[in-house]
Amino acid sequence: MGKFGDTLRQEREFRGITLDNITRVTKISNRHLVALEQEHFEVLPGGVFNKSMVREYARVVGLDQEEWIGRYLSAHQSTKDVDEDGWMRFAENASKARSDSGRRSRPDQRLRWTGIGLLVLLVAGLSWFVWSYVHKKMSIGTPLHLTRSVAAVTINVHSGNYSSAPLTANRFCLSDPPLIRS
Repeated sequence: MGKFGDTLRQEREFRGITLDNITRVTKISNRHLVALEQEHFEVLPGGVFNKSMVREYARVVGLDQEEWIGRYLSAHQSTKDVDEDGWMRFAENASKARSDSGRRSRPDQRLRWTGIGLLVLLVAGLSWFVWSYVHKKMSIGTPLHLTRSVAAVTINVHSGNYSSAPLTANRFCLSDPPLIRS
């Protein structure tokens, strides 16, 4: 334990205040207060939360808040230098590992692209099958002589004469036109 945590704990004990009292008043977790007294700053949430914990701790115990925040920052800075060296080594190793893995051909990426290609082929084959099936059903449903040319029947209502006139091919016509009689 360092000087900051020991002095903080001694000030609290000198005034007869327990950690449970501080927790009850400030709603700061008991484990965070213990971590603060033992200078295990890595357990604390970090940033402005740590400074506000120190401020509230000092307020409840009856200490000068700004002085203790300054002490916390100087104590935290000395441990932070040691931690940053470890983090820098970690970051360098992580970036090396990423660059090494980028150069290698990853089998999972090849497998992913193979799966996508097979899926596209499956969809294309299924689409062709459905189109040919529907096309075949449409061809079977209409008689062959009607698909090549269709004759329209005109009816002269007054005389009762029937005459036919050639029309363009129409695949969707009735097989026998209706007769209209009056």
